[in-house]
Amino acid sequence: MFTPFAKPHSATRGFSNLLAITLLAWSSLSCAENIAVQAGWLFDSERGRLQHQRTVHIVDGRVESVERGFTRRSGERVIDLRAFTVLPGLMDMHTHLAFEYGPRTYTETFTWNPADYTLRAVNTAERTLMAGFTTVRDLGDRANVTISLRNAINRGEIVGPRVYTAGKSIATTGGHADPTNGYRQDLMGSPGPAEGVINGTASAREAVRQRYKDGADLIKITATGGVLSVAKSGQNPQFMQDELEAIVATAKDYGFTVAVHAHGKEGMERAIRAGVDSVEHGTYMDAETMALMLEHGTWYVPTLMAGDWVTQKATVEGFFPDMVRTKAATIGPLIQDTFQRAHKKGVKIAFGTDTGVSRHGDNAKEFSLMVRGGMSPADAIRAATLNAAQLLKMEDELGSIAPGKWADMIGVVGNPLEDITALERVRFVMKGGEVFKQPE
Repeated sequence: MFTPFAKPHSATRGFSNLLAITLLAWSSLSCAENIAVQAGWLFDSERGRLQHQRTVHIVDGRVESVERGFTRRSGERVIDLRAFTVLPGLMDMHTHLAFEYGPRTYTETFTWNPADYTLRAVNTAERTLMAGFTTVRDLGDRANVTISLRNAINRGEIVGPRVYTAGKSIATTGGHADPTNGYRQDLMGSPGPAEGVINGTASAREAVRQRYKDGADLIKITATGGVLSVAKSGQNPQFMQDELEAIVATAKDYGFTVAVHAHGKEGMERAIRAGVDSVEHGTYMDAETMALMLEHGTWYVPTLMAGDWVTQKATVEGFFPDMVRTKAATIGPLIQDTFQRAHKKGVKIAFGTDTGVSRHGDNAKEFSLMVRGGMSPADAIRAATLNAAQLLKMEDELGSIAPGKWADMIGVVGNPLEDITALERVRFVMKGGEVFKQPE
């Protein structure tokens, strides 16, 4: 059934320099060819519906046109996906590629070097792409490893999705992203803006400017306590209003969007009033918070998988430190209900998983939780395509299969509007006109 595909990148495990150079040379040529992708069904993310029998014509990695029926132009290579449903590449707006929670997570801080986190990120980036996620936001790493990861992916040296990274998250002293939480006293020191810890408006501005200097794409702040940090509160506000306003104003000067980790109502509302772009998790938002988000046009990134995962693990004796286990058992079960209420209220929702808490490559399981929370399959897919692109302010480049946009596409068997779990079984992945996964 399938015409020959261009040979996709092989996995980079083993880091064979000769193989990498060979693949890169081939890749630079393959992206320039003209391609016709013949799709049995094509998901139109702008209208939220499937279109029958369409051909996507691709030139230099971008969509040139979408035509009815199965067509082919002179000189084009045909990719036959007539037995598949083709969708825009999926987009996850909340990942942590350098992390993956496990039994040694809390000791890695003391035993791992930046290179260890980098090597993990190489592996998780490939898994993410092969699961059909062609674009991600990375919202907090260690030692800015995802900035280097992004650059290596963009150069074609390793396999991974398009990465928009915040680098190191910004916190306050003792806040959720203070990297020394839980350390013994002689190791705590006093991390500052370069390490992502601020106190007051001057250091808030300095931290944003440091992220610009580091090469980040956006800003991530932790406006309230969190679940997995070794700190007592999971929901208290952790920035003052003037600090938040200083961060947002400085971020705008540098063209950054601002993503905000927030569970508690007060810290969340302070951040929304300051003008942030998205609220992540949003556990304790109520009707007042939702009304404020609608007023300010703030996006909500629910991360339902993270809530579900920590709820399950909180029942396992000894899995979490006692301080973390208490927060996980309390906060985790609430996120699904929050999502359901926010969706009914009409809050703008973009897809995000907080993967790195759960396993990389399982990102698509978020869709089932969204549908369980009352969202239609079509709207859940739109949250991971067009909505996500709008949150990134990249809707002219990503989020739909349309002329002028990057040719980021996936293929699945079946109809995901009838069975959303079809997105957990991606068979074909293309990013920028280059095939990374093909049906077996």
